[in-house]
Amino acid sequence: MPVSKVLQKSALTVVMGVIAILLIFPIVITFTNSLMTEQEIGINYGPIGQMNKAATGKSNSFVNVKLLPDQLTLEQYGKVLVGSPRYLAMFWNSVFMVVPIIAGQTFVAALAGYAFSKLQFRGREHLFLVYVLTMLMPFQVTLVPNYIMADKLGLLNSSNAIIWPGIFEAFGVFMLRQFMLNIPYAYIEAAKIDGAGHLRIFCKIIIPMIKPGLAALVILLFVDYWNMVEQPLIFLDDPFKQPLSVYLSRINGEQGLAFAASILYMAPMVLLFLYAETYFIEGIQLSGIKG
Repeated sequence: MPVSKVLQKSALTVVMGVIAILLIFPIVITFTNSLMTEQEIGINYGPIGQMNKAATGKSNSFVNVKLLPDQLTLEQYGKVLVGSPRYLAMFWNSVFMVVPIIAGQTFVAALAGYAFSKLQFRGREHLFLVYVLTMLMPFQVTLVPNYIMADKLGLLNSSNAIIWPGIFEAFGVFMLRQFMLNIPYAYIEAAKIDGAGHLRIFCKIIIPMIKPGLAALVILLFVDYWNMVEQPLIFLDDPFKQPLSVYLSRINGEQGLAFAASILYMAPMVLLFLYAETYFIEGIQLSGIKG
C-alpha cells in the first residue's frame, strides 16, 4: 500500500477516534457522576459562577467536571428506584406507550410495504407518494389537526392520543417498502405457481426475508418514541400519565438523581441496540436509508 494511502487512512482513523471520544464523553461523565455521593456532586455542580463559594472562598468558581468519583456509591440509584416511586410509574407509562406503537406500526408497515412493493394496482405509485409526503411535514404542522381530532374522539389526556397516530405514521411503511423492493419478484411468482396466496407468501416468504429491516425499524421507532417529549406535554394534562422522558426534564435541584435517572433511562436503548446491532446495520443498508 502506498505511503500516502497509509497516512490518509491513519489520519482518518485519528479524526474518527477523536470524534468518537467527544461523542461518548458526556455519557461517560453521566455514568461516573451517577456513582458519586450527593455531597460530592453538590461540590462539583453548584450554580455556575457561585458554586463552592463557601468552600473555596472564591466568588467566580465554575463547574468542576470530574471523571472519577472520590467514593463509589449506589446511593443515587437507590433514590431513583426505591425513594422515587414516580420514576418507576413513569417508566411503565413509557413502556405502555412505546410497545403498542412499535408493535402496531411494524405490523401496519409490513402489510402496507408489501402492498406498495409487490402488488400491482392502479395509482399505486401516486398513492405511495401522497402517503410519504406526510413524512415531510414537521410535527408542529400536524399538531393542531391532531389535537382537534383527538379532542373530537375523546382521546385527550389519554395515551391513546399518542399511540394511534404513532401506529399509522408513514416512516415504517416507507422503510419496509424500500427494503422489500430488493426482494426479487421471482420468489413470489414461484410461490404463486405452487398455489400460494398473498397471505401465505407474506408470512412464509416476505417476513423471513425482511427480518433485518424489521429489526432496524424496531430500534429506530424505540429510540424515537422513547425520547418523545412534545406529544406527551400537549396531549397529556395529567403529570402521572406522562412518560419517563418528561420526568427527566422536571428533576430540579438534585443533580445526583438526574445523573442516575439518565443512565437508567438510556439503558433500554443501549441494550436493544447491542442485542440487534447486526440486524440494524444490515437493515439500514438494504433499505437504502442513509444518514
